[in-house]
Amino acid sequence: LAVVHFFAPWAPHCNQMNDVLEELAKENPHVNFIKVEAEKLPEVSYKNNINAVPTLLLFKNQKVVDRIDGANAPELTKKVEHHASIILPPEPCEQPETQDLTSRLKKLVNSSPCMLFMKGTPQEPKCGFSRQVVGILAGVGAQYSTFDILKDEEVRQGLKKYSDWPTYPQLYINGELVGGLDIIKELATSGELASMLPPKQDLKTRCVNLLKSVNVLLFMKGSPENPRCGFSRQICEILSHYSQSYKSFDILEDIEVREGLKKYSNWPTYPQLYVKGELIGGLDIVRELHGNGELEDALKSSQ
Repeated sequence: LAVVHFFAPWAPHCNQMNDVLEELAKENPHVNFIKVEAEKLPEVSYKNNINAVPTLLLFKNQKVVDRIDGANAPELTKKVEHHASIILPPEPCEQPETQDLTSRLKKLVNSSPCMLFMKGTPQEPKCGFSRQVVGILAGVGAQYSTFDILKDEEVRQGLKKYSDWPTYPQLYINGELVGGLDIIKELATSGELASMLPPKQDLKTRCVNLLKSVNVLLFMKGSPENPRCGFSRQICEILSHYSQSYKSFDILEDIEVREGLKKYSNWPTYPQLYVKGELIGGLDIVRELHGNGELEDALKSSQ
């Protein structure tokens, strides 16, 4: 039996439940008690349908067998005692459904004219090779987007096969692999790298072009089929009530747009919904418009 506590350090009720878990751990040495900071691991929280803290999940054979929403020490104690006394036969792990990885990788390498897959971010590289490539690109004035392969193991392993290139960083220009650090160094030294780079496009122009590309556009974390945060999931559920089609943009896959759009729209959070290039708002506003019937009118105006 494993008990996983999804918590936030700023929430007093979570701290109370941490104390309870410590006592239960002393009384139940055969039970694993695990703490997960919900906001630091949004994908894990979303996968387990965590919408508030504290939430505690009880696992057996890698499956959730019970959950407790909120700070309820007596109920937790009762359920730990109950499930710890039940021995279940092991079950084979089910293989999770996965998105078509090849399609995702193709979309990623083409998500920006110049795309760098690296460890960390340009502001905080997590390896010396990535740091050197960032320095070289800065030296030639490159405008590029990045993807942190440390945050997505599927992409990290899959791109090695997709590109037939076993190491990182990897630089792509117009969807084609240029190479890793050694090749980038050679191209920079010979002067070829600067000539290979696509023409610069200022961020404002890029944002405007994105907003003009479709009548209804949702900037979100993940995709409608696979939202990566609870807020994005909820806004997709609201939009599913309407016949109006919309496109989405995954801001997790483009840090330049993710940060730049906040300034462009003067709106600090995601998701963000736009109709004909105009910002409608985030989840709270969209939920309110949905409730009073105004969202339907806004979406119809895009037709």
